[in-house]
Amino acid sequence: MSEDSTRRDDFEVTNIELDDGGSLPKIAHYRILQKVGEGGMGEVYEAEQEQPIRRKVALKVIKHGMDTKSVVARFESERQALAMMDHASIAKVYEAGVTQHGRPYFAMEFVQGIPVTEHCDRARLNTPDRLKLFIQACEGVQHAHQKAIIHRDLKPSNVLVAIQDGRAVPKIIDFGVAKATAQRLTDKTMFTELGQLIGTPEFMSPEQADMTGQNIDTRTDVYALGAMLYVLLVGALPFESKALRQAGFDELRRRIREVDPPRPSTRFGTLGSESEVSAKMRGTNPTSLTSQLKGDLDWIVMKALEKDRTRRYGSPNELAADIRRHLEHQPVLASPPSTLYRMRKFVRRHRVGVASAAALLIVLVAFAVDRTVQARRIAVERDRASQEAATSRFVSDFMVGLFQVSDPSESRGNRITAREILDVGAETIRDELADRPLVQARLMSTMGDVYTGLGLFGQALPLLEESLAIREMAGSDDPELAATARSLAILLVKTGQMDRARPLFLQALEIRERAFGPDHPDVAQSLSNLGRFLHFASEYEEALPLLQRALGIRRRVLGPDHPDVAKDMNNVGAVLLSTGDYERALPMFEQSVAIYEKVLEPNHPDLASSMNNLATALSRTGDPVRARDLYERTLALQEKVKGADHPDVATALNNLASLIKDSGDLDGARARYERALTIQRSALGPSHPDVAMSLNNLAELERAAGSYTEARSLYRRALVIWENALGVDHADLVHALEGLAFVLKETGEHEEAERLFRRGLDIAERSDHPGLRDILLNFADLLRELGRESEAEGMEARAAAIRGS
Repeated sequence: MSEDSTRRDDFEVTNIELDDGGSLPKIAHYRILQKVGEGGMGEVYEAEQEQPIRRKVALKVIKHGMDTKSVVARFESERQALAMMDHASIAKVYEAGVTQHGRPYFAMEFVQGIPVTEHCDRARLNTPDRLKLFIQACEGVQHAHQKAIIHRDLKPSNVLVAIQDGRAVPKIIDFGVAKATAQRLTDKTMFTELGQLIGTPEFMSPEQADMTGQNIDTRTDVYALGAMLYVLLVGALPFESKALRQAGFDELRRRIREVDPPRPSTRFGTLGSESEVSAKMRGTNPTSLTSQLKGDLDWIVMKALEKDRTRRYGSPNELAADIRRHLEHQPVLASPPSTLYRMRKFVRRHRVGVASAAALLIVLVAFAVDRTVQARRIAVERDRASQEAATSRFVSDFMVGLFQVSDPSESRGNRITAREILDVGAETIRDELADRPLVQARLMSTMGDVYTGLGLFGQALPLLEESLAIREMAGSDDPELAATARSLAILLVKTGQMDRARPLFLQALEIRERAFGPDHPDVAQSLSNLGRFLHFASEYEEALPLLQRALGIRRRVLGPDHPDVAKDMNNVGAVLLSTGDYERALPMFEQSVAIYEKVLEPNHPDLASSMNNLATALSRTGDPVRARDLYERTLALQEKVKGADHPDVATALNNLASLIKDSGDLDGARARYERALTIQRSALGPSHPDVAMSLNNLAELERAAGSYTEARSLYRRALVIWENALGVDHADLVHALEGLAFVLKETGEHEEAERLFRRGLDIAERSDHPGLRDILLNFADLLRELGRESEAEGMEARAAAIRGS
């Protein structure tokens, strides 16, 4: 939001273009309210967006006089990089543009919050609650690192906490600013003749104090997070601010690079009378707080603040994972491999089980053996952290270079689209990174995910396949391998290659369970992916327990209002919907939509998915008016977010068209079905299962209109595609088999109609298909026309039993 915490209510707007008739200045469709920050490169304003929706935003504009080619290029690279991020703990970028005088700007989420330290003190959060809030901030920084963005100025004033629906939500602001320009960013940034000191000294890593810029990587942000954690726990900085800043410039740099801060528990003991106030802010007393800090928290903080970055945590995720271990009374990786320490942890978790002396002896022996194993594991973790940091640093440099194609000097004045940037990046990855396979695999996977999100499946597939092959050569238990396998499996489902997708989903789940244990959020993600795949494959009995297990894990670990909880509610509801259990599905979708509307932006695609399914449930439970409103909102949202030609737009069109058809407007439904079919053929190819669904929908419409010849042709085309893509016994075939059999019955082709009815009935019974009752009743009509009254009555009795069950 702002580049410093200074507010100026008496600001002047000499550098902002004014509208012709209003009293307040405007930029495009944003009305300026007040300036909230100013740095060396940009100015930040609180503004009101007036169209297409009205909301408050933070508007960052490049400063007057700073619009040189190099600064503009860096500013644009920054806003493009920020636009890549999508995380609840990072302020979102909404839009970018250029003022009428050619000065770039971008609009982002306006965070009405206070620094994380101030929030914790005001709320008097105890130590565990502070740690849980800090973990959320770590997850936001990790997301930025995955997008190849290193903050370089993390501090409490850049991690604001806002209260949303009664829940504290950390929001990281000012990403990429220090990396975007060489100008001074805040009044706390200092210079030398040979270089510049970028950042805030109290939270600055030793490699930043070198001023060469050569050793900046993800561990730089880990150091700043460690300093922030220090303040959250102790109530004081690792180095006393006044003394640090009063030292000479060279002495300041020397202390940052060479002097180890005291452990948090030691620092707390030096606060004197202030220790009472600090403890009170944490809901305890000095003696208890000292006890809480000693041990795990001392070790965790000091590992994050290691001068030698190779000994720090390799990523914010690793730091957060160690904090979770502490909260769960598990051994932390930051601890020395002490038998006594691990024994204490074990006893605390299993007090009853180690009550007897004999059991205690067994534990001691086990931990003696474990000592060597754990020491070796920690060494492996450190090596992996170092490798991860090196990979992340290279990825960051690559992405920065990639976005430099938007520099006018590079693009020769031509407009460069995001698609063209991606295509250049994909080609560069293959040509220039063959000698760095892990970096190549990381970038291929990232690019593949982006192409998938854009619906460019043909470009995504070879990248993800090559990334997976590289990962498999490197090792079988790497969580990165699981992530790539998951991405490829999702893409294969989207392109109808179900047989190839199944083993990849299973592989990802098995790797994550071995790496993280049964109750980790990543395991929940894999359970959810596999459950959704089984749902798509019509294996409903196998899908439902996996999705319910995923939902249980996420509720326990993430809380009841997390977006991933809403996602799993939506998935569970979708299975219930497919089995015809509409009454149980409806509240799952309603809760999912309610959570999304509470915690997500109104344009988020996950909200569209849940609204679509809620609309379907409403249409099945007798509320077509509300269902149509939700379908239309879903369609508008999908078109706005994903573009008019995205496959998800086709899905929304199909659902809306089906509701319109049921209301009797066949022409209105036909136009929407045909548009959906055009989108799917173009985006997915003519043999995709979704194309078959649209053909089947058109066949249903022609059947309702009495155009049996056209309906018969459409049903047969849908049936061939489904059989080739999904197999001859897939539940989706029931739609086409029942419809085609009905049409053949009406046109007097009774023999083939009976064969198709029996085939559809067999599949529907085995899959517990919700269309089973319709098949039985239509089959009974055919049998009655053939004079087989007793068989017809048997079919009707079975249909009545289904209705009554």
